[in-house]
Amino acid sequence: MTQASLFDRIGGAAAVDAAVDIFYRKVLKDARIARFFDTVDMDRQRVKQKSFLTYAFGGPNSYSGKDMRAGHAHLKLTEEHFNAVVENLAATLQELKVPDELIAEVAKIAATTKNDVLNR
Repeated sequence: MTQASLFDRIGGAAAVDAAVDIFYRKVLKDARIARFFDTVDMDRQRVKQKSFLTYAFGGPNSYSGKDMRAGHAHLKLTEEHFNAVVENLAATLQELKVPDELIAEVAKIAATTKNDVLNR
């Protein structure tokens, strides 16, 4: 018997939608990374992020955005920036009462994007 996808285990589309909304509230208050979103259309960004996380967590793939390297190369992000995003994502999932073992799976997935996001 195959295990349900992480997407399904965290609660599907409703959970991803709630997580992205809370996540960006946190990100926009985080002095380490908020400035990267100063000129971003946040409604559009939320839609892209929901689509990306759905795909990354094994849900239905409707993500058609840029790959991680292309989408972040112009930002010249550092380890501190990457860690801030992961911390905000983990705090969001904790707020939503996602079990720690699922948050660990999310962190593992995030780690696989690190070199691309940091353009290494």
